[in-house]
Amino acid sequence: MSMRRYLQFLLSIMVGLSVAGCVAVPTNQSNNNLRPPASPVASVSPSPVNERAANVEPLTLPVLDAFFADEGFGALLKTRLHISDEQIAKLKELAHDETAKLNEANAGQGDGEGAAARTAAEEKIKAVIGNDKAAELATLVRERWNGETDDAGKQNNAEDSARGRANGVPNDSRIVVNAPAYRMDVFDAGRLIKSYKIGIGYPQFPLPTGLRKARVIIFNPTWTPPDEPWVAKMKNVSAGEKVEAGSKLNPLGPIKIPIGGPSLIHGGKSPAKLGTFASHGCVGLTTPQVKDFAKVLARLGGASLTDEDLAKFGSDKTQTKQMKLAKEVPVELRYETIVVEDGELHIYRDVYDEGTNTEENLRAALAANGVKLEDLTDDERAKALDALTQMSGRASVKTAAAEPTASPGSSNKNSNSTLDRKSSVTKKQTRVPNTQKEIVIEIAALKGKGYPPPADLDTGSGKTRVRVSK
Repeated sequence: MSMRRYLQFLLSIMVGLSVAGCVAVPTNQSNNNLRPPASPVASVSPSPVNERAANVEPLTLPVLDAFFADEGFGALLKTRLHISDEQIAKLKELAHDETAKLNEANAGQGDGEGAAARTAAEEKIKAVIGNDKAAELATLVRERWNGETDDAGKQNNAEDSARGRANGVPNDSRIVVNAPAYRMDVFDAGRLIKSYKIGIGYPQFPLPTGLRKARVIIFNPTWTPPDEPWVAKMKNVSAGEKVEAGSKLNPLGPIKIPIGGPSLIHGGKSPAKLGTFASHGCVGLTTPQVKDFAKVLARLGGASLTDEDLAKFGSDKTQTKQMKLAKEVPVELRYETIVVEDGELHIYRDVYDEGTNTEENLRAALAANGVKLEDLTDDERAKALDALTQMSGRASVKTAAAEPTASPGSSNKNSNSTLDRKSSVTKKQTRVPNTQKEIVIEIAALKGKGYPPPADLDTGSGKTRVRVSK
């Protein structure tokens, strides 16, 4: 296959995935049963961030199932990875069956589902194609799932002003999504102008990470149900039969914005789904939210979209229309569970079990703002380390000690009061409800520092919430 045909081939796959991906699971699902807190054990520092969490999330079978939605993906596996037809058929079967279990088991309800899904996928894929081919397959999917390459398979070399830095604040115009915070921010020339509360992908079909691009806004999108067992259980819907735009059976709502691969930003969610697991690897908004966001995105992309335009598109919901942006808008998908924000330390629950709530990552977030862990007061440090455990999402994580590990090239100036601090932690340590999604700690040394607080926050309830900076 020539390079030109190969790139065209990849492009066709990704276009197909944008149709197949991100459909709502038709069951009552939320993350109200997120990771229970660990039981108190001997005092130790949290384990360092693992290699997996530091790079990219491994492959899950529901994600693989989305890629198989395009028949061309199987052909790509044959030509690039030299996988046989029999092996491809077995992988399809495994991915298909696992997606069915995902919906039947109420995805997002259990503890440790993200880690379990990744481990199970790794073992099952290796059993079919072997260790080497499994690694190659994971790399192929990951590159596109995480935006490391564009839709044509080319390396993404877009200039990035914030990605890779803990809690990095962009100095350009872009969209920033942080999955654990259930939050999407709009930056205009480095200034945060708008924030939205969002729904995110299930642990088995997570919202990816990486730098994407928004190029077009699609109004009144149609939906073609995938060939999945849960679709067969739906009334008035059949696999492969297009659901018209505007239909109550269409989960995409009135507007969708493709951002590469099977991921979308789209409407159609109820307010109750915001702040929860709500989709297959997408950013979910309510209908009023997505209409407002479309206007903001259009302006950033050099286009014009007014309320009158939206009313015109909505007057005939059976007609699918699209608006191409004059310039691409970067969409940065993050997974940050430790965020310094406007003088406060926010520890979010590790919703995808990536092992990110560690002392090492805490030190990195503080260092990005010119602060060391040793600079915190005894009480602040004890609360911060305990919060890492409380929000970890990993049952095996041990309770954090008040005594942190010494940072490289530094000494612990408070070492003489170790016993007093340990006693203080024992008295003050509390168990947070496993429905709690974040712990916020005010840190004196961080005053006036960090990522900006939400701007004109749209919670999806019909009201905006304004927070005054400290």
